[in-house]
Amino acid sequence: MASANDAIPARDKGTAGEVFLAFLKLGLTSFGGPVAHLGYFRDEFVTRRKWLDERAYADLVGLCQFLPGPASSQVGMSIGLARAGYPGAAAAWTAFTLPSAVALVLFAYGVTHFGGALGAGWLHGLKVAAVAVVALAVLGMARSLTPDRERATIAVLAAALTLVVPLAWGQVAAIAAGGMLGLALLHGDARADHARLPLAVSRRVGIAALVLFFGLLAGLPFLAATTHSQTIGLISAFYRAGSLVFGGGHVVLPLLQSSVVPPGWVSNDMFLAGYGAAQAVPGPLFTFAAYLGAVMGPAPNGWLGAAICLLAIFAPSFLLIIGVLPFWDQLRRRPSAQSALKGINAAVVGLLLAALYDPVWKAGILGPADYVLGMAAFVLLFLWRVPPWLVVVLCAGAGTLAQSLCC
Repeated sequence: MASANDAIPARDKGTAGEVFLAFLKLGLTSFGGPVAHLGYFRDEFVTRRKWLDERAYADLVGLCQFLPGPASSQVGMSIGLARAGYPGAAAAWTAFTLPSAVALVLFAYGVTHFGGALGAGWLHGLKVAAVAVVALAVLGMARSLTPDRERATIAVLAAALTLVVPLAWGQVAAIAAGGMLGLALLHGDARADHARLPLAVSRRVGIAALVLFFGLLAGLPFLAATTHSQTIGLISAFYRAGSLVFGGGHVVLPLLQSSVVPPGWVSNDMFLAGYGAAQAVPGPLFTFAAYLGAVMGPAPNGWLGAAICLLAIFAPSFLLIIGVLPFWDQLRRRPSAQSALKGINAAVVGLLLAALYDPVWKAGILGPADYVLGMAAFVLLFLWRVPPWLVVVLCAGAGTLAQSLCC
């Protein structure tokens, strides 16, 4: 059986420790979201360390953008896999994810224990910041993923379906419908010019990973319903979210909100406050799952809940990377796969558009002052290119100031 280490010459192999240290630096400093992360990765691993060449890196990014899940984290896992095999993939994910996950869990403890003493103004400021962040994400994704009337129409239909059926299965139906409409209406272009990815995974391992991926996706909800276990329910909800996120980390917002807020696991205010805070930390946006696990009402919560939710939401990415690699060359030559993906990506723009209205706008914009603050935050992000973490801090400060002036 081929191993991941067989993909690269012995002189180019590294160790999991080397991979861990390289990604830890990025996990501590990579602000700016997934597009910025891909730029940091290219600078570090293509230009500086020369672990990959330019064409292989571009092809790796193409693979991870084709799959559901957090593209930048999947690229990181794949770079670790190419450098040091499966231990390298685990090391890359751990180092890149841990700093922001720990920061968000500490924030969760701070909100839980000291939020009341600090007042509600700063929390409301975080919710207003979330409005600006999500609006910018919708604009950016719409420009790239819905450039024509067919895909724009798919996005609007997906938003309508998501708002009419505000449950997790309504979002799944919107994604599936987007894929089917993409097959019917859109034309895919098979890629002919590509580099061979420096990752070797046997077909047997790939098939096993795909069987496990789909088995967990189908079996976890049934297991949660029959056992009534809160732990299994958490794993099921976060695994499903990690399996269905196409188009960027922000799309995880509606999937997670529909899973944790309606059952009463997390209040809507705490959910949006954490989402706002997630913009202020480096690393992947999916570490928002660690915050949610920490603030859960029912146990498991705290550090244990954070670990469970974090592992559950990233598990599909590991399985999909391993599962698709042996078949990637054949898959990317199929125009039908490209057409379906275009429709799915348009649908996720609709999901995020629906989330911008409910819950983000409805919870954050409660009056004229909130509207002005939200517009100012959007202008800072969109036109002045102010870092998201600074906009979050400014909105929290403005919320605190407004509360002190009113009370």
